This record gives sequence, C-alpha cells and structure tokens, in this order.
Amino acid sequence: MDAEYTSRELMVTTAANEIRDDECAFVGMRLPLLAYQVAVSTHAPNALAVFENGTIRDAPSSKLIYTMGDLAHLDRSVSTTGMLDIMGRLQRGDVDVGFIGGAEIDRYGNLNTTQVRAGDRTIRLPGSGGACDISVLSDRTVIIMPHESRRFVESVTYRTSPGHGDGGDWREERGLRGGGPDALITTKGVFCFRDGELTLRSVHPGVTVEEIRDTIPWNLETVGDDGSVETTPEPTATELEYVREFDPDGFWTR
Repeated sequence: MDAEYTSRELMVTTAANEIRDDECAFVGMRLPLLAYQVAVSTHAPNALAVFENGTIRDAPSSKLIYTMGDLAHLDRSVSTTGMLDIMGRLQRGDVDVGFIGGAEIDRYGNLNTTQVRAGDRTIRLPGSGGACDISVLSDRTVIIMPHESRRFVESVTYRTSPGHGDGGDWREERGLRGGGPDALITTKGVFCFRDGELTLRSVHPGVTVEEIRDTIPWNLETVGDDGSVETTPEPTATELEYVREFDPDGFWTR
C-alpha cells in the first residue's frame, strides 16, 4: 500500500491477524488492546476479549483507552466482573490466545519481567502480574516486544513466564496445559517456534535476515531451509484506518 505507517502500527495489524474469529483473547494494554480492536472490526467480528481487571468486551471501545480501568473501556462492555473471574477462565481453558511481553526472551520463548543485570547492578522490574498464568494456561501465546539486541539472551536470568523451557517436550513433561508461545512480533520481524525454538518467520519491509541475526546471540533458524523468509504483510488501508481511529493521536503507535 502507498500510505506510510509506523513500525508500531505494523505490529498492531500483525498482532490483530493472530486473533481468529470466535476466539477468546486475553488482552493487555498498549498494542494488544489496539490489536483486538482492529481484529474484531475486520476479520474476527465474533472474537471476545478478556482483561485482567475483570472487563469482558466483544466490540471496540468508543474512545482511546489508556488503561483497562478507563470509563470508556467499561462502557458497553459485556461484563465487568473481577480478576478472580478472569483467572478462572484461564484455569477452565477458555482462553485461546494470550498476549504478553517481556524485558528478556531466550531461544525457547521463556520471558523475564522480574530482574535484569546492568553491569554490576541488578535492576528490579514489575514482575509477573498475570503473565505467568497467561503463559501457562492459554492455548497459545503471542509475545509483543521492541527488537533490541539486549532483549535476546541465550537463557533468561529469571524465568518469569515459561515458554518452551529447554525445548522439546519440556512443557508436557511438567504438566503445563497451554501450548506456550506461538509467535513473537517485534519492530523488525515475526517469529514462530519450531520444536519449541525461536524461528524467524518473516521480516518487516526494509529489514533483512542478516540485520535480525546480528541481534541474536545464537544461530537463529529461519522457516525456509535455504535461509529465506517472507516479508511481513503491510497493513491494509482498512486496518490502518481502524488503528488510527482507535489511536487518533498516535499515543501508542507513534
């Protein structure tokens, strides 16, 4: 398409296409919130969104949302219950796809949002919140994060949200019911998990495979055996129109 877009707008539309019609999505704030609103407005009109604070929606909100407790978010929602109800849905296996992020990610999709090392210092981060529950109990998870070399590590320093552990049948052996990470969307590309290991699926327009490999501290595999990958589809005009309708000033996407 001819219209210009930001890397975050591309991330939003890419994430939206990870939500299928009739699915229940556990949605966080920032980009995942916009992704759900785009999805339910386009290809997934029957998708349901649940939020950690107890809100349940089946349609986009009428105004820009800054937090999940905003009045515009509660207005015309399907239900406003509580955290216990939402986490109960996870435990019952009602959540098809959960969106999470992290400060660090390793080759098997394990996430760290607890603490990182910076030189000789340990920096405390917000911790899990509901991310560990989402990563353990959702049928699959989609990870969204900026693409920075410091975020990719051989092994996370703290395993806040388990991904595929050490690879192979790690999740099954430990009785983790959910399927684990299914996709990682960054500002440079999209990854899948082949045999539990992070694998490059597509590069965003203008980005090369080599550029991404230079940020990864291990031998990154690609979906193509010959090292080739596709280019991430650009936002359609309709998708971009919805993104900008739901975030008119680019608060989350600029």
